[in-house]
Amino acid sequence: MSGNTLDIKLLGKDYRVACPPEERESLQAAVDLLDERMGEMATKSKSTGERLAVMTALNLAHELLSQKNPGAGVDRYDLKRRISAMEARLDEALALQEKLF
Repeated sequence: MSGNTLDIKLLGKDYRVACPPEERESLQAAVDLLDERMGEMATKSKSTGERLAVMTALNLAHELLSQKNPGAGVDRYDLKRRISAMEARLDEALALQEKLF
């Protein structure tokens, strides 16, 4: 099984993920990009843990979609409003979760 896994590190935490040998190089490149972006997001915001991962994923997804369809009817104001709404919902959900523990 170890030939089909890859040990990675994100923000100093170790993870083992499933990965076919032929995809190891591209997955490691994705890990490097994600680690870099999460580090940048961590320095710009007070986000940590799950929220940091979600916000980084949203930013990367937005970049990917923007590259696939540059300017394809994207209303930046609406996008920012929707992201802000998602952040507020995440804050609420995480606050409720913290109360449980």
